[in-house]
Amino acid sequence: MAALFGRDLLSLADLTSSELHELLELATQLKSQKLKLQCHQVLGLLFSKASTRTRVSFTVAMYQLGGQVIDLHPNVTQVSRGEPIQDTARVLDRYLDVLAIRTFAQQELEIFANYAKIPVINALTDLEHPCQVLADLLTIQEKFGSLAGLTLTYVGDGNNVANSLMLGCALAGMNVRIAFPSGYAPDAEVVEKARNIANHQTEVILTHDPEAATKGAHVLYTDVWASMGQEAEAGDRFPVFQPYQISQQLLSLADPEAIVLHCLPAHRGEEITNEVIEGSQSKVWDQAENRLHAQKALLASILGAK
Repeated sequence: MAALFGRDLLSLADLTSSELHELLELATQLKSQKLKLQCHQVLGLLFSKASTRTRVSFTVAMYQLGGQVIDLHPNVTQVSRGEPIQDTARVLDRYLDVLAIRTFAQQELEIFANYAKIPVINALTDLEHPCQVLADLLTIQEKFGSLAGLTLTYVGDGNNVANSLMLGCALAGMNVRIAFPSGYAPDAEVVEKARNIANHQTEVILTHDPEAATKGAHVLYTDVWASMGQEAEAGDRFPVFQPYQISQQLLSLADPEAIVLHCLPAHRGEEITNEVIEGSQSKVWDQAENRLHAQKALLASILGAK
């Protein structure tokens, strides 16, 4: 089992390459039911953003491990009335065994981790979405058998998913290409981290050319053009992002065995066509299922399940 006992996961950069691969192997064993683990502990979910897959997959994963889940929506806690983060963190630390947080600012997550002794998991911030990318890498590994040397191309907004994909691919020994419109680049500090992790062994490429980025890629990935909190900008973004839509034409430039991923929810006809997401190369539904298995492995490792 990966040696993550008692640790936070605020970013994929918190993992080593070997720890990442161990987590994926553990997820594979748990999914196949070759290994069954139990941890009778309590997970808190403190989600300030809407969630379907993250909320349900974390909840089911903890129940399947024999634990319990408390949904701490800010509207029903004192957080909504202005209680300082550090106060909430120190109190929850005395009730829970692990806390998954879905919020806006990465800094808020870091404050929780600083004041709480229990492990804190990044269930999504505006900067990163590490749990999503664990499931993505598990899905790619299932398709190709291994990750080393593969190329993943992400087209669209340089958002939290793009940031975590760069880190995850670098750790996994994959090449990653991020194609985005001018003004919508991924975070510069994350790009630097990913390139340091890759250490010239693999490529981390940024480009404005979606077609060049897609040529020969083994994985073609996209996300919505306006993330949570940016919906008011969606109409203005549409013409800027239109060339970055995953269509059958763009997919034809990728490797013939390429798969298509989308972290969902999808806006069909915008960042991806209905033809592609429902097509034979789409692994979107396996990817969504793998949120459960990847997060179960993460919880089991952090909590020392036996």
